[in-house]
Amino acid sequence: MSYGIFAEFYDELTQNVGYDRRAAYLAVLLAKFGHSAGLTLDLACGTGSLTLELAKLGVDIYGVDASEEMLSVAQEKAFEQNIDTLFLCQKMQELDLYGTIDTCICSLDSVNHLTDIKDVEKAFERVSLFMNRGGYFVFDANTVYKHKEILADNTFVYDTDNVYCVWQNSLKENNIVDIDLTFFVPDGETYTRYDESFSERAYSREELTELLNKTGFELQAVYGDMGFQKPHENEQRIIVVAKKM
Repeated sequence: MSYGIFAEFYDELTQNVGYDRRAAYLAVLLAKFGHSAGLTLDLACGTGSLTLELAKLGVDIYGVDASEEMLSVAQEKAFEQNIDTLFLCQKMQELDLYGTIDTCICSLDSVNHLTDIKDVEKAFERVSLFMNRGGYFVFDANTVYKHKEILADNTFVYDTDNVYCVWQNSLKENNIVDIDLTFFVPDGETYTRYDESFSERAYSREELTELLNKTGFELQAVYGDMGFQKPHENEQRIIVVAKKM
């Protein structure tokens, strides 16, 4: 998916994420494991909000995303904030870096956007290939619970000053949710309609652990979102911490 119109309004529709708090959390998490971030990759970085917040914390970081539209927004924000950060346009499962990395983060259910488990394995393989031994791979993922009980077949509406967005979900087999977005953008006294669609798949902790083991990582911890406690049964997002062996 290219995220054409979605890229334009992504930041406005995700204002509740709190990228500064998430960056601070990741910094504390890595320190908890005694790991210095070193050269860090923000995999599936989107519009670069988290990339730039981590850069402000002194992390040597660059971003990769498959969407040219998202990266265009990221580069514009980096320029406006006077942050010299590299952004590359690549798919996760086709990652091809210029050298090795010490840390990789992948946030906000980006892993779930890979709806074929073989693609998840390929993405993990590529991260492993370019990661130095002892490096850390930290990613989050929407849970099966969230897909079945929260996203499910529900519809959500977002109404801001610049866009009216209708988010419609359809739950399919293998914990896949098809997502249809309809944007109504003000144009004088009328609205212009845009439509985009994509899918997300939830993977169990067991599936993710098996894939990590197969691709040269060892699971270090699984936490509830933005915390350091074991996920509860109704957790909507988990944080997975793995070490390159």
